[in-house]
Amino acid sequence: MTDTTVSAPASEGPHSQLGQCLKAARQVRGLTLKQVAEKTGMALSTLSKVENGLMSLTYDKLLQLTSGLQMDIAELFSPTTPQPEPGRPVTARRSVSRAGQGQIVNTKFYTYTYQCTDLIGKRMVPMIAEVRARTLDEFGPLLRHSGEEYFLVTRGTIAVHTEFYAPEILNEGDGIYIDSTMGHAYLNAGSAESAQGVCLCTSEQADLFEQLHRIAKKDAVE
Repeated sequence: MTDTTVSAPASEGPHSQLGQCLKAARQVRGLTLKQVAEKTGMALSTLSKVENGLMSLTYDKLLQLTSGLQMDIAELFSPTTPQPEPGRPVTARRSVSRAGQGQIVNTKFYTYTYQCTDLIGKRMVPMIAEVRARTLDEFGPLLRHSGEEYFLVTRGTIAVHTEFYAPEILNEGDGIYIDSTMGHAYLNAGSAESAQGVCLCTSEQADLFEQLHRIAKKDAVE
């Protein structure tokens, strides 16, 4: 019975190139070595040695590998540059938000200025929030929505109230990252009439902007 693999010193060029090409092909497909082993039926240890230039493969094993990964055998002998993951195309979207621009929603205790509103279906919603409410009674029910968010104080002092933690006082330059499904509120805790911050909300749900807009519009002042 003949061996299906042939050991080789790591310094040998062809085996090293095969390992590099296998690694590149694996990364293009977003796979781990373990997943490659599962798809091809080859031993994980064998694949690891191949990637590290310590082992070559016989032709039948090369066919087994390429068949399992549904790739052309030539890809294993042509160095490639990893491309974006399948299903994650580069959209090249871009939006510039100038000072004083944005979609403004005024409420009794807040002013929200939504940034980059020309892009629809964003998974991150940036906004500037001017905070005037000083108590939870003024603020009303804690906010909840999908995703997570980061809030950076750019002016004044803000008290962050959350459902499961004691209030946190943030001064200019301080920031907080929270789970947005947890009830939360930002209050003005300084001596000035208002405080201000930049809030970045993100979610896997494509309608995040609509969620946030509906929340803000409930208390909007015409």
